[in-house]
Order: sequence, then C-alpha cells, then structure tokens
Amino acid sequence: MNTVGIVGVGLIGGSIGRALRETGVKVLGFDNNPERLLEAQSLGALDSTVPSVVDLAAMVDILVIAAPVGFIADIAIESLDAGAPVVTDVGSVKAPIIDAIESLRPDLAFKFVGGHPMAGSEREGLAGSDPGLFIGATWVLTPTPTTDVESFSVVRELVSKLGAQLLVVPPVEHDALVAMVSHLPQLAASTLMDVAVSSDDDQTNLLRLAAGGFRDMTRIASSHPDIWPDICLANRQAIMNALDEYATGIARVRKLIADGNQPELLELFKRARHARRGLLPVTASGEDMIEMLVPIPDRPGVLAEITTLAGSLNINIVDLQISHSAEGGGGVLSLVVSASQASSLESALESTGHTSSRSVIS
Repeated sequence: MNTVGIVGVGLIGGSIGRALRETGVKVLGFDNNPERLLEAQSLGALDSTVPSVVDLAAMVDILVIAAPVGFIADIAIESLDAGAPVVTDVGSVKAPIIDAIESLRPDLAFKFVGGHPMAGSEREGLAGSDPGLFIGATWVLTPTPTTDVESFSVVRELVSKLGAQLLVVPPVEHDALVAMVSHLPQLAASTLMDVAVSSDDDQTNLLRLAAGGFRDMTRIASSHPDIWPDICLANRQAIMNALDEYATGIARVRKLIADGNQPELLELFKRARHARRGLLPVTASGEDMIEMLVPIPDRPGVLAEITTLAGSLNINIVDLQISHSAEGGGGVLSLVVSASQASSLESALESTGHTSSRSVIS
C-alpha cells in the first residue's frame, strides 16, 4: 500500500491521513470544502489535494470514505465506477450502505469493504484530528459473501497501519451492536439533557446540582448534532429495537420502585455494577485490577501531581475518571491499577498528603 485517498477530511479523515503519513504512506484527499482541504494539507493530514472523487479514485491503492453516513453509498459507487481498486468507509451504520452498493453495482461491490473505527474525540472537526486516535481502538470490518479476499486484505493492512484492533462481524450484526452501545447512549444522553432543562425553569439551580453522575451520563450530549439525524434514520430498525429494550427495562425499574421492591432493585444495581466493571481493561496476565478513590481539591496541577507520582513508580494507570462535587471545591479521582502495584501507589499517595480507599474490581 503506497497511496491512500481520503474523501472527507474532518476529525476521522484527518486523523487517518496524519497517522498514515507518519508511516510513510502517501495520502491524497478530496473534500467538498476547499478551505478545509487546504487546512488538512497544512496540518499534515494530506500530501496533496485532488479536485474530485473521480480523479482521486484513479490515483490510489485504496480509497477511504470519511463522509456523513447519508452520502457514503453514493460516494462509494462513484469511486467504484471511476476505477478505485478498493473502497472502504468509516460510517457507523453498515447494512443499508452495503445493501445499496450491492444492489446498484453488483459487479463492483466485491471491492467495497465496510468499516467502522470505534474511536472519537471530545474535539470536533479537522482541528481535533489526532494521528494516535486509533491506536488500540477497535476497528470493525463487515465483509459479505461477495467481498473479494484481496480487497479485504488491503483494508486489513490499512487498519493495522493505524494501530487499531480488528473485529470482523456481519453488517446486520454490527448495526445491532452499535445501536445498543453507541446510538442508544447518544439518544439517552441527549434526551435526559433535554428533559432536565425543559423541566427546570431555573437553569442555575440545575447546573449547581449537576454532580458527577449527571455530568458523566450526559457528556456525549455535547457531541456534534449534525451527524446524528442521518445515523438514526440509516440505522432506524436496529435503534428502534434497542430503544424498545431500554424502554422495557425502564418500565421494569419504574414498577420495582412503585412496588417498593427493594431486594430486586438491589439485585439490578449489583448486576449493572458487575457488568460495568467488566468493561474495564484487563492485564495480559489476567491479574486482578484495583480501583483507588482519591479525594482531590479543585486547584491547578493536582491531577498532574498524582499521575506523575504514578509514573515515577512505573505504575500503569489503566483507567482514570474524575467525579466533580456538586458543591464545588473538589472531587474524587478514580484510578484503576493492577493489584500488584496498588500498595505502592497507596503508600506514595499517603506520603504526599493524599488519602485513598481501594476495592477489587470483580
């Protein structure tokens, strides 16, 4: 793979371009915004720009479509018609796109391999691009029975160059999974935020009472709104199925509360806690992980002090979260480390005036 073409140089397209150029791959790009193209080149995401998708398709070994979901199928067909040897995309919906390509271009669809990097950023657009964005992230590929083995191998090589971990699933299964773990959380966060602000005439009080739990759950409500209507409509059925499951769960919880069923509520919270902790990374050796809770003041440099302290002891922080106090003045820092390193970190924290508590993640 010597030359890669990118259509769309926003957050994901720009990150792909910057990462590939660091490996020595030549990257050409097209975007319908000429100013963004020039910015991408100045940021190091592109070696050069190309005036059209058709021109780009004829100049590359693989073409990556990093455009909104609603445009991907049309761009893929245009690229295949123009002779692109291999085409892939980064959209978060797969089955409708692949169905459209296989229906409209059955003789060329074997060159298209659907893809979806499970990576993002709090920052938006090209300015938020990061060449390290995909390192260690899961990158889903969704080949079909018509997919050419050589085309799949080229896309797999691309994923490897970006440092991502490959996961291969069928398109329909992908859409059902992301509906539950990505699209439903976005809808839940946005809806909760909308309900909260609509039900409180005094926004000042709401913000003052919005503690860590509310902030954590609604964090993704601040993501860029423009991409979500297309995603919701493209993955409509899978999202409706996920919403139905969630609504059933909410109704079940409501009944438990209405009935005063404390034992069943406790079991729900225990199951959820156990499942949530299972999402945390595990060590290669399978060693137990320890969560350490450290109260911290609200002052500059405190986070750097603690992480630098861990680094000086060669302690790897597997996961880190901060819960802010609703009253202000500080919060609680959650650090996840391996069991063999927890005591050393605990002693070091104590020596610098920080108290901590810890529990085994199981």
